[in-house]
Parts: sequence; C-alpha cells; structure tokens
Amino acid sequence: MTTEQNHFAYALSSNDAWAGYKSNQNPNFFSKLAAGQAPKILWLGCSDSRCPETTILGLQPGDVFVHRNIANIISPTDINTAAVIEYSVAVLKVKHVVLCGHTCCGGAAAALGDGRVGGVLDTWLTPLKAIRNIHREELESIQEEKDRAIRIAELNVQYGVKVLMANITIQEAIKERGLELHGCIFDLTTGRLKDLGCGTSKAIAGSESQLGDLVRVQDAQLVIGDSSAKMTIAAV
Repeated sequence: MTTEQNHFAYALSSNDAWAGYKSNQNPNFFSKLAAGQAPKILWLGCSDSRCPETTILGLQPGDVFVHRNIANIISPTDINTAAVIEYSVAVLKVKHVVLCGHTCCGGAAAALGDGRVGGVLDTWLTPLKAIRNIHREELESIQEEKDRAIRIAELNVQYGVKVLMANITIQEAIKERGLELHGCIFDLTTGRLKDLGCGTSKAIAGSESQLGDLVRVQDAQLVIGDSSAKMTIAAV
C-alpha cells in the first residue's frame, strides 16, 4: 500500500471513529443534519488546507455555508461565487457573510512576485497582482516579506468586500433584513480571527471576531458578544 493510500485509509478510519462518536454523543445528530440546513454564516475563504472554516469557528456541520478558492479572490464575473452567494443569501437567508483571508498565504506571496506561477493560476491571480500594483509604494515600504504578504492579504479582503457590497443579492439582503458583511484575516500563527473593520459594521476594539449573534449548533452554543466568546454545551 502506498503512502497516499495509507493517508486515505487513515481518513476513512478517522471518519468512522468520528461518526461513531457523534452518534454516541447525540443520537439525533445525523437525522437532524439530513433533515435540512439553516446555516447562519456564509464563509468565503481560501482553499488552503490550514484554514478549515468550521474548525476555526468552533462550529458543527450545518452551521456554515462555504465557498473557497485560491487566495479567496472575489470576482464579480465568477459564476461559481455568484451562485453560492445567491443560494446562501437569497434562499438559505444566512445572517452573516464572512470574507476571510489568512497569513502565510501562497497566493498572496505569488502575487507579490513578478515570476510566473504557471497555467491558469497566473490568470486567476491577476486581480491580486492588480491590487499589488495599486498599492506598490506602500507594499515596497514594508521591509519584511512576510509582513508584505500579510498586508496584501488584508488589501485583498478589503477589495473583495467592496465587490461583495456591490452584489445585488447582498445589497437587497442588507436593506431588507439587515444582512451583515465582515472582512477578516485568520492568523495561522495564533489561530485567531482579526476583524478588519470593513463591510457593514466597524471593528470593535479589542475583539478578535464580530459576528454579533448567537450561533446555535447541534451539540453546543458558540456565543459571540462584543468583546468575548464562550462555548456552552447544550442539552442532548
């Protein structure tokens, strides 16, 4: 058996153990999950394997509707992104849209350079390189390469939020039912989310996240307030 097959076999075994644990913890967990979904959050993030949204947020299957791509680029002409937004916002009626970038992003690092990545990736990263060109003076003034990559990742989120704010489905939901839009950065070195203060509301000083709602999950409640969050276990 090859190393790759070993990894997959381990994943299957791990899944079996997880399913057994969840069923034992809450016998109704999977039947409720199969009955339908009512996520409160749409997460638009990077495909990076180190940024699993449900794990980052401490939530459960069914709590977060997800769309991820290389470098979390939001393009108004991307029909994939548009379809995810329309379904989650107009049909599922999520309460929050979160656009999240992250530190140590390979796409951000690639956009800072002039070399070719190869294939379709060069085309995909064009909007990020455009952001680099617009902010070239600021970015070149940052001495540390890792700090430049973090800064362009932040700028990418800010520009993405502007694109999202121009989306008609999001505009209508903001006007009609108070949909909230948030721009964040996930710090891989600390595991914390940073609210960049762009979107429908400003960042709260001292807070790591501003979802401002009670997110109910099958086995627990993650309560996110103005300056803190706590996890409480719900009755099974």
